[in-house]
Formats: sequence, C-alpha cells, structure tokens
Amino acid sequence: MMKVAVICANGKAGKLIVKEALERGLDVTAIIRGDNQTAAKQIIQKDLFALTSADLADFDAVIDAFGTWTPETLPQHSTSLKHLCDLLSGKKIRLLVVGGAGSLYLDQSHTTQVMDGADFPDIFKPLASHMAKALAELRSRNDVQWTYLSPAGDFQADGVRSGKYQLGGEELLLNAQGESVISYADYAIAMIDEVVSGNHLQQRISVVSQYC
Repeated sequence: MMKVAVICANGKAGKLIVKEALERGLDVTAIIRGDNQTAAKQIIQKDLFALTSADLADFDAVIDAFGTWTPETLPQHSTSLKHLCDLLSGKKIRLLVVGGAGSLYLDQSHTTQVMDGADFPDIFKPLASHMAKALAELRSRNDVQWTYLSPAGDFQADGVRSGKYQLGGEELLLNAQGESVISYADYAIAMIDEVVSGNHLQQRISVVSQYC
C-alpha cells in the first residue's frame, strides 16, 4: 500500500486531499501543528520547519499543502519548499506541491503570466509573485522528485466534487464553458491521481474542472 504524508493537512485543501487519499485506499499520515481536524488516523504533530529527514523517510510521497497570505510570511513559500526539498534531496520519495495559478502562462510563448494580466486583482499579486518565485526555485532542484500542481484561476473551496477534470501543463486552461475554475474537491482527485500515477516528475501541471 502506498504511504502518503500530507503536510498542513488541517487546511481546506489538505483536509480534502487526505479524505480523497483515504477513500482511494492509500496509507495516509496527516502532518499538522495543532489538533487533528482531518479524517486521518495517523498523524505527525509538528511544524513544517521542524520536520526532519527521519520524519519523512518511510513515505512514498509527500504532499505539501502549505499556504500563507500575510505580508510578513509570504517569503515562507520559498523557505518552506526549500526545507522540504533539502530533506528529500537524492531520495526516491516524491514531493507534490499544491501550487498557485498566478504563474500559469497566457500564451504559448510563455512570456505572459496570469498575474501579469490587466484583470488580475492587485490584492493577490504579492501572493502570486512569491509563489511564482518558489516555483522557479523548485525547477532548479534536479535532486528532488517533485511535481507542482497548479489549480485553475478560480479555485473554489466549497465547490462541488464533480469527479471530472482536464489536466494541462504550463498554460491556463479553460473548460467547455470558457472558464478557468476548479473545486478543491476535484483538485484533490487530480492530486491523488498524480500521486498514484507518478506521470509528471519534475514538471508543473495544471487542472481545470470540466463543468462550472
């Protein structure tokens, strides 16, 4: 049975990823700082930055669902990912990252990112910029078996679980209705599909729901 750890599992995305993984029969451990709010029976109660190589040694895959939004903590998108990469350097343990949509490209030449668009809200630009920086740093880690999964532009925490999604690459995807949208629940399906398949090592991929 595949053994999977979900870091920051108490978050909205983390909890649904844990639930999806358990329903698919995976052996799941939630890595959390506080009380367990997930469906996982196995936990590691520890801050992400306090994790050691020994904590992660027995897993086949580690899912990083870390997120932070305050100005003073935004640099932690880079420092947390570097810490995890250093722990997994040279190992066969896979690292799957819950990413952002702001760094997806709007053109095939990959010169214009979503966060560069005129309609991109100013309030989200600092977050998108820091997450893009973390992704750029991740791309340089040839010593880690990473996969970065970007959601659609409209990432809906309370959206329905349709079970239908389309997988893409570096460019922003639109569904049949011309919208870039996905629920956290459908995103969780895509994440666990990637955990099981391992088809996109050292790649950024993206996902959109097929239905609004």
